[in-house]
Amino acid sequence: MQWHMLAANDVAHETKTNVTAGLTATEAEKRLRQFGYNELAEGKATPAIAVFFRQFQDFMVLVLLLATIISAFLGEYVDAVAIVVIVIMNAVLGFIQERRAEKSLAALKQLSAPQAMVLRDGEWVKIQARELVVGDIVKLTSGDRVGADIRLIEANGLEIEESALTGESVPVAKSAAPLLTEQASLGDLHNMAFMGTLVTRGSGVGIVIATGMKTAMGQIATMLEEADAGLTPLQRRLEQLGKILLIVALALTAAVVAVGVVQGHDLYEMFLAGVSLAVAAIPEGLPAIVTVVLALGVQRMIKRNAIVRKLPAVETLGCASVICSDKTGTMTENMMTVTQLWAGGRTFSVSGVGLETDGEFSERNRTVDPHRAPALGRLLTMAVLCNSSELKEQNGRRYVDGDPTEGALLVAAEKAGMKKGELLRDYVIEREFPFDSERKMMTVIVRDRNGRRFSVTKGAPDVLLERATRLEWNGREQALTPAWKEAVEKAVHQMAASALRTIAVAYRPLTDNEKIQSEEEAETRFIFLGVAGMIDPPRPEVKEAVARCKEAGMKTVMITGDHVLTAKAIAKQLGVLPPDGKVMDGATLSRLSVDELEREIDDIYVFARVAPEHKLKIVNAFKRRGHIVAMTGDGVNDAPAIKAADIGVAMGRSGTDVAKEAASLVLLDDNFATIQAAIEEGRNIYENIRKFIRYLLASNVGEILVMLFAMLLALPLPLVPIQILWVNLVTDGLPAMALGLDRPEENVMKRPPRRPDEGVFARGLGWKIISRGFLIGLVTLAAFMTAYERSGHELAYAQTAAFATLVLAQLVHVFDCRCERSIFDRNPLGNGYLVAAVIVSLLLLFVVIYYPPLQTVFHTEPLAALDWLLIVGLSALPTFLFAGSLFTRK
Repeated sequence: MQWHMLAANDVAHETKTNVTAGLTATEAEKRLRQFGYNELAEGKATPAIAVFFRQFQDFMVLVLLLATIISAFLGEYVDAVAIVVIVIMNAVLGFIQERRAEKSLAALKQLSAPQAMVLRDGEWVKIQARELVVGDIVKLTSGDRVGADIRLIEANGLEIEESALTGESVPVAKSAAPLLTEQASLGDLHNMAFMGTLVTRGSGVGIVIATGMKTAMGQIATMLEEADAGLTPLQRRLEQLGKILLIVALALTAAVVAVGVVQGHDLYEMFLAGVSLAVAAIPEGLPAIVTVVLALGVQRMIKRNAIVRKLPAVETLGCASVICSDKTGTMTENMMTVTQLWAGGRTFSVSGVGLETDGEFSERNRTVDPHRAPALGRLLTMAVLCNSSELKEQNGRRYVDGDPTEGALLVAAEKAGMKKGELLRDYVIEREFPFDSERKMMTVIVRDRNGRRFSVTKGAPDVLLERATRLEWNGREQALTPAWKEAVEKAVHQMAASALRTIAVAYRPLTDNEKIQSEEEAETRFIFLGVAGMIDPPRPEVKEAVARCKEAGMKTVMITGDHVLTAKAIAKQLGVLPPDGKVMDGATLSRLSVDELEREIDDIYVFARVAPEHKLKIVNAFKRRGHIVAMTGDGVNDAPAIKAADIGVAMGRSGTDVAKEAASLVLLDDNFATIQAAIEEGRNIYENIRKFIRYLLASNVGEILVMLFAMLLALPLPLVPIQILWVNLVTDGLPAMALGLDRPEENVMKRPPRRPDEGVFARGLGWKIISRGFLIGLVTLAAFMTAYERSGHELAYAQTAAFATLVLAQLVHVFDCRCERSIFDRNPLGNGYLVAAVIVSLLLLFVVIYYPPLQTVFHTEPLAALDWLLIVGLSALPTFLFAGSLFTRK
C-alpha cells in the first residue's frame, strides 16, 4: 500500500478507523489478538549448549581431535591432553564471542517507544506502545519517540529526527499532504513517521499503518536476522591448511608403512611409526597461537581507539579491498556548522567545526571583525533572537537543546561574541510564531531596551525573498528590484552548489501601536538581511585517511541517506570521488537487480538517498565481485549491512546499540582515520600468522624428514617420541608466539590488499616451508649419523646430538621467518620478544640435556664441546649457506 500517496480520508478508510473518535476499545482489543503486540520479534534462540558444540565443527579442530585419538592410542597421553586443552580453550573463546554477537535484536527492541497517546472511544488516553494497532489515531509532540509507522494527517511545525533510520543528518520537516511520487526513499516520505524515530519540534496527529515486524524498523530487524557474513578469510585459510595437513598425515602414514614392509619390518611396528610421524606433522599449537596473537592484536588496537568484538575480524580488516562508509557521523562531524554567511552584498567564510566557539570570520582570505561589519552583526543578532534552541553543557560536553540548524546559528553568533542569554537582556521576545513546514518560516516579535519593536523571521530563502520589499546592501536599505533579487538568488545558488543548507533572515520595524495577531500580519514587507549556509562538515583527518587507504589499494565508498548534491560535495572534499567516479541515488539503485548492480559497482564511489535494504544490497554486490568488504556506520539503518559485511565497523560514541552489537569492530573515537590504523594492525597480524605457519610447518617437515630418511636408510630412529613432543610444545611454541608480536614491515600499508582467494601457501610460502624443512631434516640426520659413528654406535648419544641440532636449526630459522625475503633484510635483533623466546628455549634445551633427572625422561646424554661446534655449524648451514639462493626465492 502506497500510504504516502493517499489522502487522510482514504487512509482512514483503508485502516477502518474514525479520525474524530479513533478505534473503540473493543475493536482495538480484537486487532491486538489478531495481529499481535506492536514489538519486534526475536528469532528462535539457539541453546547455549548447541552454540558451544558448534565450535567443534571447524575443520582444523576436527583434525586436532583425530590427532588426539591417535596420540592416546599410541600411549602419548601428554600429547593428547595438550591437544584437548587447546581445543577446549578455542571452543570457549568462540562460544563467548558468538553469544555476545547475537544481541542485536535485543538492542533494537529498546528503541521502541514505551508509551503512546492514542484516541480511543473519542478520548485521548496514554497506553503502552506495544498495544498500538493498525488504525489507531496517535498524537505526537516534541520529545516523543514514535511508537509505530504512522501516516500523518496533521502536522504543526512537526520535525522528526530520523538519522538512525535514514542517515539524514538533520531533522526532517513533516507535512500531512499526500505525495505524488510512487517510488520514494524513507527520507523523502515527509508525511510519514516511523517507529523508533524522535520528534524534535512541533506536534502532529497520524494514523497507525504498520506495527511490529511490518514497520520499517521491523524490516531492518528481519534483514539483521537473515544477514550472514560467512567465514572470514582467516577461517577459510586455516580450513584449507587443515585439509592439507590431513592429506599429508595420511600420505605419510601410508608411505612409512609401505617402506617398512618392503624392508621386512613388522607391519604393526611400521603402522605405529607412521602414525607417530603423522601426528608430528600436525602443529598442535597452531590454533592456540592464532588465538593468542589475535587477542594480543586486540589489546594493541584498544590503545589505538578500536575495540574488537570478534577475534577473526582483526585479520579480516587487514585484507579489506573496499570500505563502505556511512557519511553522517562517520566521515562527517554529525553536527551542523555554519561555514558561510552572505550579508549586505558580501560573502563571509566562518572557520571552526561543531559546537566549539573557536573560529573567525574572513572575506577573500582576509580576517574580518564582525563588530566592524554592521550587516554581518545584524544578521547574526537577528538569527539568535529568532531561535528557539539553546546551547547547554552536561558532563563537560556541549549539546544543542533543540534543532541542530538553529544550534549552528547560535554557535556562529558566539564566534562573533554574541551569546543568546546576553542578547535577551537587551531584547524581549513578545510573541513567537513557530516554524511550520508549510510556511517554511519562523517569526518572533521583539522589543529592544529602547522600546523599538521588530518582527524577525528566518526560513527558506526563496520564501522570504518573495515577501521582502527591501534589502540591506552595502550598509544601506535598497528597494528589492529584480536585479537585486537576482543577486541574492545567485548567492543562495552558490551556497547550494557547495551542498550548503541555506537559511535566510529578514526583519521589519513595527510601530508602537501595531498589533500583530497572526503569522500573515508578521510575515510580510520584509527587509531582507542575509543568508546563512551550513553543512555537516567532513572530519578534518578523514581526507588523509582516505588517501592512505587508496595508497594501500583499498577503495572507499560513501553511502548516505542525504541528498545527491550534498553527498557529492562531501565526497569530492574528502577525495572519495575521483573525476571519473560515478554517483548513484536510491531510486536508480532500487531499479537494478543485484546482478546488474554487480556489473556496475566497481565504477561507483557514492550512493546517496539510500534506504536500509540498499546498503545490504551494496555490500552483497561487492562481495559477489570477490571483494573483502568493510562496512562502517552508526545507525539502526546500518546494522544489517554491518552484520553482512566481511567486517562491520560501528561508531562507539554516536553509534546506536544495534549497530555496535552487529559490528565486529567498534571505534571509540568515531574516527574514520582509526580504521586506517586498524587496517595496518590487521595486515601485520596476518603477516605474522604467515610467519609462524612458515616456522611451525618447516620445523615439522624437518622432524618428519629426518625420521623418514633414517627409515629409508635402514638407520635407527634419530629421535624418540618424547623428544618430538618437547620440540613441538616448547621449541616450536615460544618462538612462534614471539613471531606473532613482530612489528610491521615498513611497506605494509603500501601493498595492495591480498586477493580474497589467496591460499595460505601463496607468495612462495609453500616452497620456503618444504625447502627449509628439507635442509633442517638433512642437517639433523647428518648430526645423528656423525655422532652415531664417533660414539661407537651409542644410540642415546647420537639421538641427543640430533635433538640438539634440530632445536638449534629451528631457532636459527625463526629469525629468517621475520622477512619474506632474507634474514639480512631486517635487523635480526629487532624483535625483543623473539630474542627472549630463543634464549629461553636454549636454556631449556641445556636443562634437558645436562640436568640428570630430565636426562632419564627425555633419553638424553651430555654432549662434548667438540660436538657442539658440529651442531652449531650444521644448524646455521641452512640459513647462511643458502640465503638469497633458490631456497629462499618467493
